[in-house]
Amino acid sequence: MSAIPESYWQIIEPLIATARGFLENGEKLSPIAFVGNFEAGTTIPVQMQAGSDEAKDQSARAIKLIAEQHNADFIFTIMEAWSLRPDKLHMIDEIYDKYGSIGASPYAIDVVTFSLEARHGVFIAQCPIKPKGYSKKKRTFGKPEFRLFTEAQGRFVDLLPVKDGAGGTLH
Repeated sequence: MSAIPESYWQIIEPLIATARGFLENGEKLSPIAFVGNFEAGTTIPVQMQAGSDEAKDQSARAIKLIAEQHNADFIFTIMEAWSLRPDKLHMIDEIYDKYGSIGASPYAIDVVTFSLEARHGVFIAQCPIKPKGYSKKKRTFGKPEFRLFTEAQGRFVDLLPVKDGAGGTLH
């Protein structure tokens, strides 16, 4: 497991805290990406749409375009999602066959997914969403524990522009 460099933590930690604050105030999280450039000191929020595959594809194209326009160094995404309970992960194929999706199955749990695409890989964390105290509306999540995935795939990865000399070590 590789640690996220401090320069990224300084930017993403307040964003994680803000997401937690939304849930703890009884609000839902809208899927969002933050496109950042260290040299310019900018972090641009990009609202994402997740209602369909086409909407997700359009969101990915928009993020990629903004990342290119701003010569981005990183993209940090936050979104609510469904995941399988850990004890049911081995049944994923059966669950898709029977229910069509994780969300339609009785084994789905609500999670917050965080993804940080940096120059040398994608750091991902997933936190189960739990009720906050006895509230039925207020929710929260624990501290994200990121793992480095150097070969991540999907529509929301490989969105950073290629930079000259992009190699070596993380910031």
